[in-house]
Amino acid sequence: MSTVPSTPAARAAAGALVIATRGSPLALVQAGLVRDALIAAHPGLAVSTAVIRTSGDMRLDRPLAEIGGKGLFTKEIEDALLDGRADIAVHSMKDVPTALPPGLHIPCVMEREDVRDVLIARDPAVRRIDDLPRGARIGTASLRRAAQALARRPDLRIVALRGNVGTRIDKIAAGAADATFLALAGLKRLGISDDTGTILDVDDMLPAVAQGAIGVECRSDDARVARLLEHLDHAPSRRCVTAERALLAALEGSCRTPIAALATVTGPDGADASLDLRAMIALPDGRRRVDARQSGTDAAALGAAVGARLRADAGPEFFVALASASPSGAGR
Repeated sequence: MSTVPSTPAARAAAGALVIATRGSPLALVQAGLVRDALIAAHPGLAVSTAVIRTSGDMRLDRPLAEIGGKGLFTKEIEDALLDGRADIAVHSMKDVPTALPPGLHIPCVMEREDVRDVLIARDPAVRRIDDLPRGARIGTASLRRAAQALARRPDLRIVALRGNVGTRIDKIAAGAADATFLALAGLKRLGISDDTGTILDVDDMLPAVAQGAIGVECRSDDARVARLLEHLDHAPSRRCVTAERALLAALEGSCRTPIAALATVTGPDGADASLDLRAMIALPDGRRRVDARQSGTDAAALGAAVGARLRADAGPEFFVALASASPSGAGR
């Protein structure tokens, strides 16, 4: 087996490329999707994978909101890009902070998978949030999911539940909680049957910003890699993700903030096609939720406008309450 060249220049000369990825089953599947697409577009390209353990993978004992938020799943991987150990990084876009490190960019967003969430309950008779018994325990580390569930059912109790997809499903079966929510995109990519749970309409559970989207990050000055990625970028998905991330940036949101958003292309695809963006921001306990919806053709401007509208409608007192709220939803 040949050795992978150790520097970007040597890999370029050899027609090789290294993908940096987390080591979870879902992350490896997603890296494989990018690898296969690259090889299909560029036959003869030698693509290898470097598995990198992130802080978020190592610290599973506490909710993400308590230990630093989204950058926990990307920093070590981005370090591998910056120091030349890898040429591209494959991310779940929902985990990527809106501000990237200097010298890096995301020139490619793959075609987005189904954005919806799935309710998985111990009792197979539970098919909707409203079917859960009074006081049922919802296992989740997502403030977005917890806030939306509590807004609908204030009697529910939130218990911390982290781990990869399979681990969380097993924990529900073992009784760690009565139900949990998982992204349908992850289940589909892992080949887990839809029968595992109930797919929720976005009216019942609005997805996370960029949920279901895979992004490919690389060095800003690497023209070779940018050319390799051109054929993988899906423009409609990129526009939707851009709008949602612009909204997140306008709200200065993170894993500590219950924010949900979904942009969709309305009408024929194209650079001038209108986007519909709906979004919500809530307090972690679900006692207050603010929604906004707007259409436009400029993705970044649309996201910024909806974010500004949410901020104005929520009012200063909302953000004061948000700042003082328990990040883990303790006791709920």
